[in-house]
Amino acid sequence: MRNLWSLPSSCLTAVASSSVPRSAIRSQAARTLFSLTKAPTPSPLPPRSTRAFSLTSRLFQHLKATSDEEIMAVNTTDRLAALRSLMKERSVDIYVVPSEDSHASEYIAECDARRTFISGFSGSAGTAVVTLDKAALATDGRYFNQASIQLDENWQLLKTGLQDVPTWQEWTADESAGGKTVGIDPTLISPAVADKLNGDIRKHGGAGLKAVTENLVDLVWGDSRPPRPSEPVFLLGAKYAGKGTTEKLTELRKELEKKKAAAFVVSMLDEIAWLFNLRGNDITYNPVFFSYAIVTKDSATLYVDESKLTDEVKQYLAENDTDIKPYTDLFKDTEVLANAAKTTSESDKPTKYLVSNKASWALKLALGGEKHVDEVRSPIGDAKAIKNETELEGMRKCHIRDGAALIKYFAWLEDQLINKKAELDEVEAADQLEKFRSEQSDFVGLSFDTISSTGPNGAIIHYKPERGACSVIDANAIYLCDSGAQFYDGTTDVTRTLHFGQPTAAEKKSYTLVLKGNIALDTAVFPKGTSGFALDALARQFLWKCGLDYRHGTGHGVGSFLNVHEGPIGIGTRKAYIDVPLAPGNVLSIEPGYYEDGNYGIRIENLAIVREVKTEHQFGDKPYLGFEHVTMVPYCRKLIDESLLTQEEKDWLNKSNEEIRKNMAGYFDGDQLTTEWLLRETSPF
Repeated sequence: MRNLWSLPSSCLTAVASSSVPRSAIRSQAARTLFSLTKAPTPSPLPPRSTRAFSLTSRLFQHLKATSDEEIMAVNTTDRLAALRSLMKERSVDIYVVPSEDSHASEYIAECDARRTFISGFSGSAGTAVVTLDKAALATDGRYFNQASIQLDENWQLLKTGLQDVPTWQEWTADESAGGKTVGIDPTLISPAVADKLNGDIRKHGGAGLKAVTENLVDLVWGDSRPPRPSEPVFLLGAKYAGKGTTEKLTELRKELEKKKAAAFVVSMLDEIAWLFNLRGNDITYNPVFFSYAIVTKDSATLYVDESKLTDEVKQYLAENDTDIKPYTDLFKDTEVLANAAKTTSESDKPTKYLVSNKASWALKLALGGEKHVDEVRSPIGDAKAIKNETELEGMRKCHIRDGAALIKYFAWLEDQLINKKAELDEVEAADQLEKFRSEQSDFVGLSFDTISSTGPNGAIIHYKPERGACSVIDANAIYLCDSGAQFYDGTTDVTRTLHFGQPTAAEKKSYTLVLKGNIALDTAVFPKGTSGFALDALARQFLWKCGLDYRHGTGHGVGSFLNVHEGPIGIGTRKAYIDVPLAPGNVLSIEPGYYEDGNYGIRIENLAIVREVKTEHQFGDKPYLGFEHVTMVPYCRKLIDESLLTQEEKDWLNKSNEEIRKNMAGYFDGDQLTTEWLLRETSPF
């Protein structure tokens, strides 16, 4: 899955599809944005079962706005006027509104969608900057079309990455000339970004960056701001977690000792969920809950709304010597730590506290600033990325069940389109896929919004079909489906590209080049210490030889019943991937693609486990690593140009297909339609 996530009710990104009326896109987008200004209808708290991510809840979110009246971009005039009034009261000339929440979450709850509220733009990436007489929204190429529709006349769109277009930081620094003050909520920006921005502002003649502790957008939003989610938190037992909290805390304290730190303040939600073997549902598709934690050499404290905790959770935390305090007490307690550090450092070396390099500027300030805080790559994040044997076996098993659901879906979809001549739109098809997944054991819900895309919509990497404003699936066009699920024993993410009619020679060539890249990376063997940065070119090499490429990374880490995007590992050209070598136990995606704007998109994605492999030699006495793919879904036979495959690649495909057939034994008994589809798609080359 590409980094497509947006808000749970985010609006359509399918603005480049000729088959989707522009008016329909605007209408759906505006209806969704309007819903963000209202508190959602309360719903009963879900039990600890699969209903936590229920299809019924998703359908209600999609159907709650059904008007066909065309509504243009949200009018932000009054909101901006109110914000500027608050800025003047606080002596702020420029105010920055990031996309993130206080925990640097990639995906956020509706109550944290401040940038969407103030600008009208609902894409998952972007930063809004408001001066006393201007407003700018910066986003990347994935969202240029969407932003052009959703922004009203009050806004200037900064198309990040285009030549001669400033970044939001550069634009802000330019606007600060003449001694102007730039303000930001310090909980929404990291210390490193804040420090650089402050330096840039001063270089351009600005007064500097000011931490504004009250979020001004929240004040403008007022009573209409959705409440913070308060979903129940539940225990993930040893059957799925594989390692207890006490053992994890012991390992973390060893890291504290190595770095001679007094405490680690944990702010990332998935790290807290993993550390304490707990899961929640405060952010759609992400089984996390709003919380902080502080771990010292002899104590652990979880900051969370206690009303969300079951008796079982409370007992588990007590058994693991973990105290519970209110979520809102975190900053009060960090100030206590800061004061203690000041007292100690007068007669000894400065007391140091560790925070993640993704922690907020506010957290660093509360702990005493530069003298007492070390920003590090989180040791919890590193540990979480290396799955234990229980987690790895869970990933293998859940991918078999997930594969069964996908195989059944693709057989069903082909039958509907070709034999029954049914008219199905992209969302209706995605609903059926979710139904098939929900029939599998240990299913909890989806891991992200399904990208069900036909024809030219598949060329939009971050496409998100919306009910009532999406395309009917064309049986004579390429169909790209990127989807995933949350199971108690693992998280899945798989993309398959299919054609139900007769593909063109160009489509077959493009697909086969992508497939060759997928196979090349899957079969790669590399020495321990190799990073995903170094492996990226393996997946692109066949496209490059034809002068083709794709504009996204090749792989991302995946959590174990956690976030579908998990750091710090990945495969791509990001600088962060240079510093983190792949290690046995990592689980990540392999997903090369090719996109022809206005025509089609191709992506083939498997999840794979990094493992040690046996080699004839071990140069430098280093172990060598490779991949074990766990995705169990065949590739589209119609789209493969066999003449472009080597015998080695054909052998790999035959072995993979044999493995799929073996793992699907018993899943389709009595289901002739699916059985025949599977046998056809996995027939030997």
